[in-house]
Amino acid sequence: MRNLIGDFRFGLRILLRNPGFTLAAIVVLALGIGANTAIFSIVNAVLLRPLPYEDSSRIMQVWHVPPAKSFPGMSFFSVSPANYLDWQSQNQSFEKMAAYGFESFNVGGGERPEAIRGSAVAPGFFSILRVQPVLGRTFSVEEDRPGQGNVVILGNKLWRDHFASDPNIVGRNVLLNSQTYTVIGVMPPKFKFPDWADLWVPMAWSDERRAVRGNHNYLVIGRLKPEVSVEQAKSDLSSISARLEQQYPEDDKGWGATLLPLREQLVGDVRPALLVLLGAVAFVLLIACANVANLVLAKTLARKKEIAIRTSLGASRAVVLRQILAETLILSISGAAFGLFLARFGITLMEKFLADQLPSSVEITVDAQVLAFTLFLALFAGILAGLLPAVRFTRTDVYEALKQGQSRGSSDSSGNKTRGLLVVCEVALSLVLLIGAGLMLRTLLQLSSVRPGFDPNNVLTAALPVPGTKFSTPGAESRFCDQLLEQLRATPGVLSAALIDSLPLDGGGSHQPIAVEGQPIVPMADQPEIDVRVISPGYLSTMRIPLLRGRDLNDADVVDRPPVVLISESVAKRFWPNDNPIGKHVTLTFFGKAAREVVGVVGDIKEDSLSQTRPVEALYWPLSQITAPPGEPWRAFGMSLAVRTSADPATAISSVTSAVHRVDSQLPVEHVVTMEGLVSASLFSQRFNVLLLGAFAGLALVLAAVGIYGVLSYSVRRRVREIGIRMALGASRSDVLRLVVTDGMKPILLGVLLGLAAALALSRAVASLIFGVRATDPLTFAAVALLLVAVGLLATVLPAYRATRVEPVSILREE
Repeated sequence: MRNLIGDFRFGLRILLRNPGFTLAAIVVLALGIGANTAIFSIVNAVLLRPLPYEDSSRIMQVWHVPPAKSFPGMSFFSVSPANYLDWQSQNQSFEKMAAYGFESFNVGGGERPEAIRGSAVAPGFFSILRVQPVLGRTFSVEEDRPGQGNVVILGNKLWRDHFASDPNIVGRNVLLNSQTYTVIGVMPPKFKFPDWADLWVPMAWSDERRAVRGNHNYLVIGRLKPEVSVEQAKSDLSSISARLEQQYPEDDKGWGATLLPLREQLVGDVRPALLVLLGAVAFVLLIACANVANLVLAKTLARKKEIAIRTSLGASRAVVLRQILAETLILSISGAAFGLFLARFGITLMEKFLADQLPSSVEITVDAQVLAFTLFLALFAGILAGLLPAVRFTRTDVYEALKQGQSRGSSDSSGNKTRGLLVVCEVALSLVLLIGAGLMLRTLLQLSSVRPGFDPNNVLTAALPVPGTKFSTPGAESRFCDQLLEQLRATPGVLSAALIDSLPLDGGGSHQPIAVEGQPIVPMADQPEIDVRVISPGYLSTMRIPLLRGRDLNDADVVDRPPVVLISESVAKRFWPNDNPIGKHVTLTFFGKAAREVVGVVGDIKEDSLSQTRPVEALYWPLSQITAPPGEPWRAFGMSLAVRTSADPATAISSVTSAVHRVDSQLPVEHVVTMEGLVSASLFSQRFNVLLLGAFAGLALVLAAVGIYGVLSYSVRRRVREIGIRMALGASRSDVLRLVVTDGMKPILLGVLLGLAAALALSRAVASLIFGVRATDPLTFAAVALLLVAVGLLATVLPAYRATRVEPVSILREE
């Protein structure tokens, strides 16, 4: 131990004598370690750290598996009330199971009530998560009955922001959707499940609602019994689903059940991107290590005679090895400390970018695991950066080193090979990262050029969260919407206005079974499913969705007139490929047996994402003809507003909001954004991937260029005598330039070839993250290879030019 401490002290003195070398090495390592620490902090928070619930690995998200024929490509589907209740009562695998669903509330009763998103939850919801309120209690079984459910539990943020952290809030009455609710609890600060919920109310299903089997609108969680595995629980649910299929073939034929661990459910979408980014920063660290190894190699070469003398005086190879590693470990630990400082800034920036992409329960912090990871990186980087130079010099021939000394003109051919090998590694790793960034950039450009099927320019959108109890009948909501649109269309600067239940690219909407005229009559489970949207007249013209055949919906399409619908082009091609669909009929199975006439065919649009490759089959039916599903009470529903303006839509926000409040001062207007903003937001993940991967690839390119320049500069300095003699014997400046550039480009070209091979081998890693371009896209591979060759050429030309300035006479005079 004493010898080791002595080695570190001696290494520190050596480094302090060379501040330029020391600072350069620390900065290079800090960039590599800092980038790795920042990304690992996110990976640790999202993928590794347990969820903030007791024994969270046993909490499962339970899903329906829809019929493959009706829902091609879909593996998970929301759950119907009756099926959930059967799962709950018949399963042998779960301690408890609870359903939950989305609810929208208007809080307060002043001039401008606030729209709050909440969740209706079944009994046992909080006990499954094993979380207790910081104030008050959770719901009792008695409160989960119709008429008994006017109690509410507040989220901590809502309690702080809306009720000023009132410690006496429990027992107080609050106004939600114009109804009085009693506050019975406040949840802890870090609890927010589901992600959207700021408050919770009891589910309180009516008997009619509990009997609904074919309409799937709810989510379900459950806690496994200690002795039950995930596979056993899946088998249990599959058996129950098979029995339900036999009992209720009309509704449940083809419907299965499955489950996912809650963590996987929450972070499944971001896992591939995070792992790719973690691999990218690992490459950056390896490039940084290669750079430092080259610096250490050059520095140690300058001490070749010193090391030879120490060896001749009895120092063993282990002592020399330990001394060089001690120096690189000092550099790497110092770099890690600086890297932690840089990582904090990186984490802050990425938290802002990822705020809407990560589960709210995820808290990104530099905890003990992150610190341990950073220490591991420091040790890894120090050993890796020092091992190659150390091994190289423990094999030095002491006699030759003492004989040669270390004059300016001496050569070091084996050292050149080592430095060349490091350059090859840097170039290959940089090429892989640059190709990954290039593919992501091509993906973003491809998606940005995709036509969504509508014109997003000059369109302002907003959400109108209508409480479920606001209108007692469908007609009342329809009349309100007519008044609202009349007011909006009369607003200066507004060209047209319309309503829809879910805007394109906004992540909502309904998927429903339909019965098609002329097709065989089959149970609902075997009926085809398509997207169904409720729209007002004028929606097509507002969004500029082309009408391909027939007519648009109009004000005459009201509830006492024959029911009508519009269908998308893909629906027409699927069901009437060789016939005119106008005048044909379809039936919305969830809404009775009324046959609805197809009066128009409209263009296909991108509903869920711009990367959708299959046309979205959609049906549009008029808001004025909407009804409640048979056997269910009417519940009003929120709508989204689309307003086309004559100028910049952002300038119309105030006037549009005022127009809404002139019709109903109690209706909040939220999520006001342009349609262009919605389209842009749908590309967030691709933009984030490009930004981060591009930044890391750019950093790798800079490090590689600096490394190439450093190696060539050092090589030129070592070959001054050789170059001078060549010029004295008649070599021209162009000959010298060609010699140095050729020697410098050899490892670069070899690195490019190895990098291309590695990129091809790793192409599958990014295949799921790209669109419109192959993972082995030859254009991207060629462009990146040429870019790296050009950068390498530039990095070699400068030292090569300096080599041509050698004066032969001076070199010969020195000889």
